[in-house]
Amino acid sequence: MHMKFLLAAALTVAAALNAPRSAFASPPAVHDFKRVAIAPDGRHVAAIETQDDGSDSDAPALLVIRDLKGGAVTVPLPCTAGPECKVDSPVWSSDGRLSFLVSQPKGGVTTIETREPATGEVHQVLSFEGTLDRLRYGPGNRLAVLATPKAHKQVGRAEAGAPLVGDIGGVVDEQRIALLEDGALRFVSPPELYVYEYDFLPGGRFVGTAAEGDGDSQWWVAKLYVFDQGGARVVFAPGAREQLAEPAASPDGKRVAFIGGWMSDFGSTGGDAFVLRLDQPAATPVNLTPGLQATVTALDWRCGVGLTGLLLAGDTVSVNRLDAAGSKPLWSGTESLGGGMDGGLSCGPHGIAAVTSSFKDRPEIVVGGMGHWQPITHDNDGIATTFSARSVSWHNDGFDIQGWLLQPTAGTSGTPGTPGAPGTSGAPGSKRPLVVLVHGGPEAAVTNRFLPASSNVWVLLEAGWSVFEPNYRGSFGQGEAFAAASIQDLGGGDWRDVLTGVDAALKVAPIDDSRLGIMGGSYGGYMAMWAITQTHRFRAAVAHAGISDWLSLEGEAPQPGSDQVNFGGSVYDDATPYLKASPIMHMRGVATPTLITVGERDLECPMPQSQEFDTALVALGVPAEFYVYPGEGHALRKAEDRADFRRRTVAWFQRWFTAPTAAH
Repeated sequence: MHMKFLLAAALTVAAALNAPRSAFASPPAVHDFKRVAIAPDGRHVAAIETQDDGSDSDAPALLVIRDLKGGAVTVPLPCTAGPECKVDSPVWSSDGRLSFLVSQPKGGVTTIETREPATGEVHQVLSFEGTLDRLRYGPGNRLAVLATPKAHKQVGRAEAGAPLVGDIGGVVDEQRIALLEDGALRFVSPPELYVYEYDFLPGGRFVGTAAEGDGDSQWWVAKLYVFDQGGARVVFAPGAREQLAEPAASPDGKRVAFIGGWMSDFGSTGGDAFVLRLDQPAATPVNLTPGLQATVTALDWRCGVGLTGLLLAGDTVSVNRLDAAGSKPLWSGTESLGGGMDGGLSCGPHGIAAVTSSFKDRPEIVVGGMGHWQPITHDNDGIATTFSARSVSWHNDGFDIQGWLLQPTAGTSGTPGTPGAPGTSGAPGSKRPLVVLVHGGPEAAVTNRFLPASSNVWVLLEAGWSVFEPNYRGSFGQGEAFAAASIQDLGGGDWRDVLTGVDAALKVAPIDDSRLGIMGGSYGGYMAMWAITQTHRFRAAVAHAGISDWLSLEGEAPQPGSDQVNFGGSVYDDATPYLKASPIMHMRGVATPTLITVGERDLECPMPQSQEFDTALVALGVPAEFYVYPGEGHALRKAEDRADFRRRTVAWFQRWFTAPTAAH
């Protein structure tokens, strides 16, 4: 049965985003844009929007249709917008229909909703027991999606794993390409393959990345497939030191582009751009960006003539045409650019839409021709920035490295709401404590983008401390050689890059070298654990979802063998390199007070990794706190847990930054 809603009855955006405090807190809230999709006419943009007020509650996400003149209206949802009613994947058909996904996690149901262009009527076209992802229109306005029937968990390794009870490994989720036909799904990829990403090809075919078995375990060995009539044919199998992401078919279907490189996990996308001829059976992929001192993070054939890519080079983002040698950047800037599918641009036949922001500038939607876009939203005008940001560069071991130094403006309180708190300083020219925040991955990067008021960085700045975020060896932004430079050297060159980066920050800002802290999550959590086994330079550490023991990780995390490249072979053949890089093997002499946190059902860095580290600290008499978040995975999804983590983090650093040096 279809549920119908009239667009005329929908709330306006202004009314929805000025709802009572139970929905959105009072100003100064920041209006955020999570996803944009430009309509075929180029005059309308669908956007998923929230209001970020830094509160401890999840802001409801609204689906909004905006025009180029400032008009906007919300699209009605079949449930009350909020954490248990999530909207995703807005896509337009060529005739102007807007389709989108609505998931209700508690009920395990996902629906496909469609708004008709002529009447504005919204109706449900499918109710599915399981998860749906990556909705997209193809030739003939055929609607496809990735579907996982009766999923045991939400899609992605960062989500909480299913409880480890009963028959372990007996049943795995199967994510498959499916077409919506006559109100039902018809699967077009075989059940034994877990499909991660896909695109349409002519003649009812698809191209995609996929791997056999459990999708949470096998992305690192995914191959490129062509799917046809329920069958699958491998068209490219990467080597051991390369993963695949973002397959994009050319309009004529004769070529497929993809990003290939050394990547940490699905969703952390970056590498070189490759093109494979599908009309030539013996063809091999051609690298379009060999030796480029930049990382390709998104691809698209629909942003003009040829293949375009979004690139990160140090602190600069650019859009380049990749299939024409010697082409100059179509656009470049230091602000972030994204908001489309897979973090790229949203391109249509009559324009481009994106979300732009920076540390200084709040997010806004921009629309226009390539490189000539203009903002169509002004929701965040007049909101002042309370911190400064600067790009810091330094040289180490033959590499040019970059990071971001963020500093509170003079007068910022020492603890949120407590001006002049002990151990901090807001006086102009005085030295402040510094927290080194190490990003995860390691194949990822910190970029110049808007900081949500509820982010970890924001609360550290509010506390009156400077924050340094290094894009150390292994990060994106310097090319594939740099991203792969941490292979067989975890805790080596990347760690030296962090330390020399701290020295570089000390040279350009008033930082109290006697009050340094270090924190991170995932690989950043590993680096925090590793740091305190290598130096006494830090007064305190916070390690979330870290790795303390690479050897035991092989038996705990569900991706056996994925670290063979990192350590030069299997742990079962030679455990020596695994142990050498494990913090747990270097604990003697550790003295740095450490807060350790982790999600109970973390699949990436399982809870026992944190438990091992805490046990060792306690045995050695090192001040430590250990907290496990019930039911959470690698990423903390519950608002109350994220808020608790922020409170614990600030309290921990405050405690040790104000403690006498002798106590450390």
